[in-house]
Amino acid sequence: MPTLLSINNYYYRRGGAEVVFLEQNRLFEEVGWQVVPFAMQYAKNLPSEWQDYFVNEIEFSSNYSLLEKATRVPKIIYSFEARKKVADLVAKAQPNIAHAHNVYHHISPAIFSKLKALGIPTVLTLHDLKIACPNYKMMTHDGVCERCKGGAIWNVAVHKCVKDSLVLSSVIMLETAVHRLLGSYSRDVDRFVTPSKFFIEKFVEWGWERERFTYIPNFVDTRQFEPRGDVGTAFVYLGRLLFDKGLGTFIRAVAQAGVKGWIVGTGPEEQHLRDLATELNADVEFLGYKTGEAMADTIRHARVMVLPSELYENAPMSVLEAYALERPVIGADIGGIPELIRVGETGGLFPSRDVDALAEQLRHFAALPDSTILAMGKTGRAWVEQDFTAERYRERLIDLYSSMGVSV
Repeated sequence: MPTLLSINNYYYRRGGAEVVFLEQNRLFEEVGWQVVPFAMQYAKNLPSEWQDYFVNEIEFSSNYSLLEKATRVPKIIYSFEARKKVADLVAKAQPNIAHAHNVYHHISPAIFSKLKALGIPTVLTLHDLKIACPNYKMMTHDGVCERCKGGAIWNVAVHKCVKDSLVLSSVIMLETAVHRLLGSYSRDVDRFVTPSKFFIEKFVEWGWERERFTYIPNFVDTRQFEPRGDVGTAFVYLGRLLFDKGLGTFIRAVAQAGVKGWIVGTGPEEQHLRDLATELNADVEFLGYKTGEAMADTIRHARVMVLPSELYENAPMSVLEAYALERPVIGADIGGIPELIRVGETGGLFPSRDVDALAEQLRHFAALPDSTILAMGKTGRAWVEQDFTAERYRERLIDLYSSMGVSV
């Protein structure tokens, strides 16, 4: 029975990366693998027999004093605790392979050199652009940003890319410099997995070797997404309410097109977006945070899902979830989104930030017969059932592990 050391900062369903991490664990347990998690100790974590090996919590809560925050900075940059604990865990569990997801700032990439020294083949799934861009997403105050290309990482501090804070941005700049100097990613990680082809092309453009990357798209368990109900009239956005998600463009387009919009989620831009909707007299309803069946039911009652992003998205899970529920998707033509939309078959595309173009798409899909909307949704579900299932995801990973010499 092979053993997988599965690594992620958090051990509960916090965001998209955690969903992939936990579902991946479940998939391998289903076929008889022993899955050993390694994460950060956190109050919301799921219970685990391995939790004593987890690293101590590192958070920058507003409840912490300046001194408490300062004591956490060294661990963010390089965690000796994580190195020791992962070594202890490897000694106990004897894994055949390690697969990491998000480790930045909490567990820290310091673990990779230890895994390398212990002879554990290591895979890192790249849910963001962190190994190229210190700020994860090649986005700053003036939009998409590639100023750090070629090693000019001082730009993250100059432009205060991390939460508009010079202090935090400087810490992340230092962290990036340390791990580039040590080769934490370039030398110590054996293979990278990316859920979008766009990310591979972007990393290669920034100087990484193409053969280090393997494209393995995300997946959804279609058994958890049962299509039902009539096609609705509302165009729905689902996700965090952040400035780089293009929600201002969405609200303006909804107002211009004279259609109904739903916004599902919470975030720091919520009040600004509510004010904008009121100012434009846009028919936009803010539905708050939803998950599980409540989220799925909202999509079922919508007409189309809209992703108006203004940043380099990777491979949004919400697209696959919409397809699984037999709803088409309108997406911005940026990042990995176009890979997931077959124009005229499963949805439509528009140039990112273009209000007029999105409004035209909204009018077009509003005018289509419900039967056409449903047929596009069914085409999307068929695509998911062919290429984006949990079983296909597991097969692709097992093939990767085998190519690395792991007996599976």
